Amino acid sequence: MRVLRILVPLIPLIALVALAAGPVLAAGPHPWISAPLRAEQPRTYFTDLEDGASIETPYLLKFGLSRYGLAPIVAPVPGTGHHHLLVNRELPLDFKQPLPFNDQYIHFGKGQMETVLNFAPGDYTLRLLLADDKHIPHFIYSKPLRIKVTKKNEGVDPKSLIKPGVALLLPASGTTQRPPFRVVFHASGISVGHIAIAEPGVGHFRLVAERTGAPPERIAFENGLTEAWLAPPPGDYRLRLELVRNAAPGDVLATSAPIELKVAAK
Repeated sequence: MRVLRILVPLIPLIALVALAAGPVLAAGPHPWISAPLRAEQPRTYFTDLEDGASIETPYLLKFGLSRYGLAPIVAPVPGTGHHHLLVNRELPLDFKQPLPFNDQYIHFGKGQMETVLNFAPGDYTLRLLLADDKHIPHFIYSKPLRIKVTKKNEGVDPKSLIKPGVALLLPASGTTQRPPFRVVFHASGISVGHIAIAEPGVGHFRLVAERTGAPPERIAFENGLTEAWLAPPPGDYRLRLELVRNAAPGDVLATSAPIELKVAAK
């Protein structure tokens, strides 16, 4: 088996209305928080790469997580986990055993939401799997992703692909959304985690929504969640995403570029 090398850079909704498929993460959610449009179980996924894609490396690969929170492996926090990238490996047969540490089981125990792939040309199968602070896997994983690396650019520094900051991946700016609609967050070069993890440099997402004629709404996703379903009142909105330091919630680590959208009536 070819030895694979990956540069691992740094890298979450307060509680959703509970569905049978997932845990209740906290009480007292913001009134705009909604259950998903369709019932779904917690899952991981890739936000910037699709099955069958051909890429050149180095390549910045981004992770997504639905209906569950992120947390660095500092301490056990219910309803959270951290990502693992499985390279050319199937899901483990025993979900009660910790995942190994090697080039085919890449751990992101700091709360990262991305990694830089530095593969040689060839065919690869990738899969995300969430696990707890002891690296015991949850039954939360992605579909397998089959990709082809067509070229490895030796002159590109993998670290140059990492631009520390946060971004709203969905919805797209300039669109009209009918509630409930999904919002997806991303952090690059910064660790994301449940507010219970007050380690230096770890933060949680906060969404700021501005609407003409109304005070700004600030929705804190203290449970390490990285996406939400929202049902705000109709109107024209300007949204921006912040990452707030867990150890000092008044300290904003990063702010996204704003997006503008229209929310239609249900």
